[in-house]
Amino acid sequence: MNNYKDTPELSARMHSPLMERIVELKENFYVEAGKYDYAPKDLADAMDNYDRVLELTGSVCDEVIAPNAESVDREGSHCSGGRVQYSQGTAQNLKVMHQAGLSGFGLPRQYGGLNMPVTVFSAVCEMISRADASFQNVWGLQSCADTINEFGSPEQKEKYLKMASNGATMSMDLTEPDAGSDLQSVMLKATEDPENGCWRLNGVKRFITNGDSDIHLVLARSEEGTTDGRGLSLFIYDKRNGGVNVRRIEDKMGIHGSPTCELVFTGAKAELCGDRRLGLIKYVMALMNGARLGIATQSVGIQDAAWREAVAYAAERRQFGRNIDNFPAVYQMLAVMKAKIEASRSLLYETSRYVDIYKSLDAIAKVRTLTPEERQESKRYSRLADALTPISKGMTSEFANQNTYDSIQIHGGSGFMRDYACERLYRDARITSIYEGTTQLQVVAALRYVTSGVYSQYVKDMLATLPDSEIKAAISAMVEKLDAMTAHVMELKETELTDFCGRRLMESAAYCVMCILLLRDSIETPDLFDKSLKVFLDYAGSQVDGHSTAVMSWTLESMQYYK
Repeated sequence: MNNYKDTPELSARMHSPLMERIVELKENFYVEAGKYDYAPKDLADAMDNYDRVLELTGSVCDEVIAPNAESVDREGSHCSGGRVQYSQGTAQNLKVMHQAGLSGFGLPRQYGGLNMPVTVFSAVCEMISRADASFQNVWGLQSCADTINEFGSPEQKEKYLKMASNGATMSMDLTEPDAGSDLQSVMLKATEDPENGCWRLNGVKRFITNGDSDIHLVLARSEEGTTDGRGLSLFIYDKRNGGVNVRRIEDKMGIHGSPTCELVFTGAKAELCGDRRLGLIKYVMALMNGARLGIATQSVGIQDAAWREAVAYAAERRQFGRNIDNFPAVYQMLAVMKAKIEASRSLLYETSRYVDIYKSLDAIAKVRTLTPEERQESKRYSRLADALTPISKGMTSEFANQNTYDSIQIHGGSGFMRDYACERLYRDARITSIYEGTTQLQVVAALRYVTSGVYSQYVKDMLATLPDSEIKAAISAMVEKLDAMTAHVMELKETELTDFCGRRLMESAAYCVMCILLLRDSIETPDLFDKSLKVFLDYAGSQVDGHSTAVMSWTLESMQYYK
């Protein structure tokens, strides 16, 4: 078994037509070929390298991470003397991943990194999450180094990016006891220490994933007398300098291998990253978009694991003289689960590809002036990535919860027992629709793209490039219903009603986008995606119909029943 080789649907997403552009931009038109022995010389060389890395990851997932998952869940992490001790399995996972050369995944080669695209990173994270979602929280946070690469000083890059490439763990310390989703309320204090040429951090952070990491990105209040986001800056803290202790590890429902910590900062020495006052406004927003895409990858991996557990159980469990996967009630559930996975992948990897293009152009812009065409390209893909990220995170995490629920249901009473992996997957999935921005916050982020018609136009533009078919007509009908719902709430010009309808509008838009992306995938590779497309279209159409019925009937008066 290999978590990459046994998933041709994942491999297909790595060979999108957009990859040619992604590779040439990520490799800056292959200028490093010959300078580094592992830098590709052309597209074929790069794609072969990606496949090798993904196959290697698939082997590690199957041979090490997945076998450790159950013991990691039972053992969890421990806190002793203000420090975190990983479970034995998590420590082994980290060691093996680093020995496999998978540290510094997306970082430039000059700092010891692999210079891999976000799209490939997403695939690796999906496979790790399928094996053990909690380990993805530990290993995947190395992506925090991308923020230092983008906004840090040359000295910070030289120091911290090389540490990350050498296996240093990372965390982003944002949340506080009184500042969860409302990060503008962060009050951890940053005080400049000119005598020692540093800053000092004092206060408490809570719910910090992998909170005893080697390198921390810390959001703190640097401007005396401020109370909003304009007084916040971003800092880098190196654990070797001391000054931060773990007060406790949270006792969580799931993802036990990932230590969620409460941290106490006491005069902790730190470095300012980037400019003052831009911590939340600029740097954390960029950090959070990457983190939300990371949760989407985690959600897809959990979905896939839950579906595989259900398929295996249903093929073996006999009731009334036959295997239960022969009963319509069961095989319908399995088909819908699979369709949700493929729709999620279509959305996730399209979003990842858009991020790759604009991020690579941003990096090139630091060494030369972009052409007018490149500036337009960067602007276009940045807008698309910003639009698709909230629906990617929102929908894939909700599907992760639904698929793990259905997996337990297919297992029946056995699924409620800890003897089966679906019970752990169900607990691990629950957090995905909460952290890095709840589904409700993803609705808020997506709603402006709904009301401005961005999603609708995106689907219409893609429909225009595809041949006529019954499925194309069905998607067009869904878009018409989305447009009608949007027009209805906009005509009433009541912000509260628009927000009230927000979840249904966002989901309807997401279903339209996922259907068109899955249709395109099906046209390119029908043997892999045709069945899932038809199942998902049936499911999505019924969901949009229900949302349409509700939204078109709602008024300010009918809202009162919900208060």
